[in-house]
This record gives sequence, structure tokens and C-alpha cells, in this order.
Amino acid sequence: MSTSKGSISQFIEKYYLHFNAAALVDAAKGYEAQLNQGSKMLVSLAGAMSTAEMGKIFAEMIRQDKVHIISCTGANLEEDIMNLVAHSHYKRVPNYRDLTPQDEWDLLEKGMNRVTDTCIPEEEAFRRIQKHIVKLWKEAEEKGERYLPHEYMYKLLLSGVMEEHYEIDLKDSWMYAAAEKNLPIVCPGWEDSTMGNIFASYVLKGELKASTMKSGIEYMTFLADWYTDNSEKGIGFFQIGGGIAGDFPICVVPMLYQDMERTDTPFWSYFCQISDSTTSFGSYSGAVPNEKITWGKLDIDTPKFIIESDATIVAPLIFAYLLGM
Repeated sequence: MSTSKGSISQFIEKYYLHFNAAALVDAAKGYEAQLNQGSKMLVSLAGAMSTAEMGKIFAEMIRQDKVHIISCTGANLEEDIMNLVAHSHYKRVPNYRDLTPQDEWDLLEKGMNRVTDTCIPEEEAFRRIQKHIVKLWKEAEEKGERYLPHEYMYKLLLSGVMEEHYEIDLKDSWMYAAAEKNLPIVCPGWEDSTMGNIFASYVLKGELKASTMKSGIEYMTFLADWYTDNSEKGIGFFQIGGGIAGDFPICVVPMLYQDMERTDTPFWSYFCQISDSTTSFGSYSGAVPNEKITWGKLDIDTPKFIIESDATIVAPLIFAYLLGM
């Protein structure tokens, strides 16, 4: 047992001995081994991890350089900031399984958009950010500049214009921690997020050009350059959930190797997925890691882990282990 680690780490090493519990410990130790050998790590965030307040521990992972690039959905990109500026207006609905269609409609009419047991307040969260981000979009367009979605968010956070609205400790915002480090982010499919929809509405109204926002293809080319520049000692892949946040970035390796014919491109040096998906019906999110070998993403010897469990329970424990808690 790692005596240098704290009580949480010692607890999981002592009691998490079999099945998904053992996989959790193995994956955490594998992640740590990657860092110790100088490898970098990509963490992908699907689901509603920001609304689950993963930032409370994930921000510290970023500050301690235990994550080097993030791939996340547009929802996770914005919902961390929403939690930062509107936390007191959120409403928890622990009995969400018992809600009737009328109950759900009543929440809609109150401007409360539900994510499982948590309602995000539209006026205080979406509109508060919209008011400021639209100015950045328009300023960029006037100057003939274009940025990626996360770059506009970084500008928003670092400008300090929303400080009066902060309702949680700033150290618990993973987006702010990332902005301070100018951490690389890939945000595929950003268009389906609330801010993506809002941006599209300004394009439809003729107030913005679609080209003012850099595209998903530009995210892929950005990632290709980053991977090429940072893979000397390996890059690991830690996937929380499934979906586009994981599918998009993992494909950069076969793209470089096969489509660019750069056959010296190394495979991902570590892979772990926390998922409750199954392999039924051709589910990619539920595919076992070995399937990725056939697509040229992972090598035969790549350390591979799959933890079939709830990421809101598992990820904080793994992060706690990595932080020595």
C-alpha cells in the first residue's frame, strides 16, 4: 500500500480488490505510471460532469499538471461557467424519478432546465453568460478575427467581467483553472450546446458570420498538431463517459497514421474508460478497448482499463488517488 498517500487512497487500495473496484485502482495506478514516465494525458468529459460539480476536484488536477489537454462537449464547456455564476439559483430535485409531464412543464415555465436531479436556471445561467460572450463574438468579427469556442470562453473568464456574479470559490471552477494555464481544449460538436445554439441564432439573424467561430475540422487539425508535438514520451487517454467527447479525439491517431501516412505516429500510450454503456447494438461508447486496436488507435501492449460504473462516483476517487488524498 502507498503509505505516502492520504486516507482516501489508502482506503481504496485496502478495500477495492475485485471487479470494477479493482479496475478503478488498476486504472489509477496506470494513470500515475504514465505521469511518472513523462507521458501526457488527455481527459475527455462527456455527460453532465460540470453540472455534477466535477470541477471541485478536476480543477486541482489541472493546477497540478496531471491533465495536459481536455476534450469535452459544449455542455461541459459552458456548464462549469454557469455553475460559477449561478450556483445559488440551481435547484436540486432528488425525487426527479417521480416527476409527471406536468411537473416537467412547470419547471420549463419557471426557466429551470433539468439535468437528472439538478435544474439549471436559464435566466441566471444562460443569459448571464450570453450578455458578455456575444460582445466578444462581435468584437472578434469587427476585427476580422476568428477563434475556437473554448478560446472565447477563456477570454470571457480572464477578462473578469463576470466577477460580480461568482457564487462559488473560483478554485472549484475547472474552466477557470484551464484558462489560467491556457490549457489546450478540444470541443467537438460545440454547435449542439446552449451557447452554440445562441451563436447560431445570431447567424440566422444576420448579426454574426458563421466563420467567426472556428469549426470542428479546425479543432481536429489543432489536435493533430498538438499530438504530433507532444507524443515523444506518449500521450494517454482517460475517457469519462462516451459520445463525441471521446470518439472525436481518439481518431487523431489513425488519421495521422493512415490518412496523413505518418507511420511513425505513436499509438495512445494508455487508455481508460469509465462507462455504463454495453457493447450491444454496435455501441462505440460501450466497445471494449481491444476493438480500438483494429482501428489503429491502441497498440497490442497499450495498458487498457474499463470501469463499468458511474463516472460521478469513480472519477473523483481516481483523481483523489492521483492527488495523493
